[in-house]
Amino acid sequence: MKVDKIGRLAAGALAVALVTASCASDRSGTDGISDGNGGNGSDGGKTAASKTFGTMPSPCGPGDAKGKTEQGVTDEQITIGFGDDRGFASAPGLSKEMGDAVGAMIDWCNEQGGINGRKLKGNQYDSAMTQSVKAVQESCKQDFMLVGQGFALDDAAEQYRVACKLPTVAGFTVGPNSAMGPMKYEAVPYPVDLMNIGALRIAEKQFPDFKTKTDVLLSTSPATTLGTSKITGAMKGVGIAPMGCGVRLNDKGESSYMPFAEKVKDCGVKYLWTSDTPDPGQFSFLESIDRAGAKPTYVFEATWYSTLVSKWNTSGAGNNLHIGMIFQPLENAAKVLAVKQYTDIVGAKKGKVALLGMQATSSFLLWAQSAQKCGSDLTRQCVINELSKVHEWTGGGLHAPTDPGNNKPASCSLMVKLNGTKFEQVFPKNVGEFECGGDFVVKTDPKTWGTTLNGDRTSTKFLTGDVIKPQAG
Repeated sequence: MKVDKIGRLAAGALAVALVTASCASDRSGTDGISDGNGGNGSDGGKTAASKTFGTMPSPCGPGDAKGKTEQGVTDEQITIGFGDDRGFASAPGLSKEMGDAVGAMIDWCNEQGGINGRKLKGNQYDSAMTQSVKAVQESCKQDFMLVGQGFALDDAAEQYRVACKLPTVAGFTVGPNSAMGPMKYEAVPYPVDLMNIGALRIAEKQFPDFKTKTDVLLSTSPATTLGTSKITGAMKGVGIAPMGCGVRLNDKGESSYMPFAEKVKDCGVKYLWTSDTPDPGQFSFLESIDRAGAKPTYVFEATWYSTLVSKWNTSGAGNNLHIGMIFQPLENAAKVLAVKQYTDIVGAKKGKVALLGMQATSSFLLWAQSAQKCGSDLTRQCVINELSKVHEWTGGGLHAPTDPGNNKPASCSLMVKLNGTKFEQVFPKNVGEFECGGDFVVKTDPKTWGTTLNGDRTSTKFLTGDVIKPQAG
């Protein structure tokens, strides 16, 4: 699961996205809801694989769809593009789990007969962080749509995607023009003008003095600073007053983190929030806080839900780490069938299993369901029409409900806690449930948007008069 976006610029850029990831919602009050509890998944979903994914009917299967209706569509085949930044030299394998997930889901779908009998062909692109323009230009020439991809520098390629009228159901978007672009849908939207603050709302319930004893960790990183300004604005908007201790870490590392740890202790911080990503410097900071004898509770963003973090915490310095998420954690696979199926399908192909992979899987399913409804009339216009109608989406139970049709985030969240080298859900207490509320989504300050939106909440920067828009009826 767009964190503010679970992707943002490489090890420190893919930071401000998702997977709040990621990185979601039900409808009412604060009652926990259960999405995706389709069984214990003891057979790995194999029995149901040809009929369901989690709680949703499979969009794949045999049929007699015919017609060369659009670029990438023939009687026998539908060609889609997908990909990630795995070839980025500074962070090899970056977001590899996304391409692995979509590739595995293409095979899963084809094993059932494709979509209405048309088999899927996937063109996989490696944007390698700096080559998103090349990837999109290639996709423009041959693909029906882009599906489940995650390119950290997607804004560089957005003008080319819009110009060639290539729709996308992205795994994630990062740049503001991509996040709010025309002909763009996401299973887990992270729009620039709305923010899910479920982690804050849950923290308020768990920790009575959270509003007055919380501070926000600052950074020299521009990407992290942007994310921090958004969360600080959201905090102030709901009555949480950051203590303003002024602890700012150099994004390139510090020679010693003890002075910063002592500052946290002397300031009396009980709860600490960061929009930064986990890295050796961050780990050294937390270890220094532990040695200084300070015991703050950490409430961090979903980028901290990773094996990198859990494997690091052998000393227990991160045992007070809490993470708000809109996705079902992988640890819930025994309870949530969709998570079990995702891990089995990708694992069977020896792919990387991770949160962003679930996000890409959900976007693939969203696209496939919309394409299936078009039957033989498989055009970009038809798929966009169908996508625009989807206002409650969980990917079969992978995450809390979102509103892809309106590009709106989820209004639910859950919280996991790190205990030793394992994450576990701590709120709501019932595994597989989410906490929801009408106050879990807030408007953001237009100064932080990074783009200008029209009345349809679409970025105007690359907008042309001939983009494909949803048609009623």
